[in-house]
Amino acid sequence: MATWNLDASHSEVQFKVKHMVISTVTGNFDNFGATVESNDDNFSDAKFSFTAQVGSVNTKNADRDNHLKSDDFFAADKFPELKFESTSGINNGKIEGTLEIRGEKKSISLDADFGGIINDPFGFVRAGFEFSGELNRKDFGLEWSQVTEAGGLVVSDKVKLIVNLEFTKA
Repeated sequence: MATWNLDASHSEVQFKVKHMVISTVTGNFDNFGATVESNDDNFSDAKFSFTAQVGSVNTKNADRDNHLKSDDFFAADKFPELKFESTSGINNGKIEGTLEIRGEKKSISLDADFGGIINDPFGFVRAGFEFSGELNRKDFGLEWSQVTEAGGLVVSDKVKLIVNLEFTKA
């Protein structure tokens, strides 16, 4: 079984959520980790995991970031990590797994785009992936909500998750 190490400088964990129905806000987790082990180079049997430190949430707005860290959303003091563990390898452009946020674990299916494997000029073997999918934040206890005058939600229940990971073979 081959082990692959995360190249964090070429990776990111992002989310996107509608704000006031009319625009999209993007957030990142600045501190995260990931691992993958696989017997083959198509990753059909791979075991993927990633974690993000929710206290590192960054939406480029300190007040919003502090609100996201609070009990209204992530409750970062009580639940410091967001976690994903695969329950399958990559098959037919999908990966199955368990996502945990605020201590709530739910099964999730993510689109999996395997970018391929290359030998870089520095002697490393690299593999790249993009995982993406949607979740309902309320399924994970992120309940805070307000309604606009027009009846739309200030923050959508639907959240897009985008995880770009680059690994080097150990």
